[in-house]
Amino acid sequence: MTDQRPDAPRRRAVALAYREGGDAPRVLARGYGELAERIIAEARRRDIFVHDAPELVALLMRLDVDERIPSTLYQVIAELLVWVRDLDEREGERNRG
Repeated sequence: MTDQRPDAPRRRAVALAYREGGDAPRVLARGYGELAERIIAEARRRDIFVHDAPELVALLMRLDVDERIPSTLYQVIAELLVWVRDLDEREGERNRG
């Protein structure tokens, strides 16, 4: 996830990962500026969807690496993951079609 607002002082990025058997997604990486750019570039290199959600990024930037997302964010993260899955499925259908 990234914050690309024109008024943002510097770019921010947070990478989330859900481990099989885990109870909640965890922060895999987070950073500002150059580090944020590297996180985004690596996600794109691996064909991982990058979502712009400034308010969510701001909340997730408060977490430490490997920290689970708080239960207050479960709903919004779940909705985001379902949305990304649906995008992936539609893209797969287009590639097969």
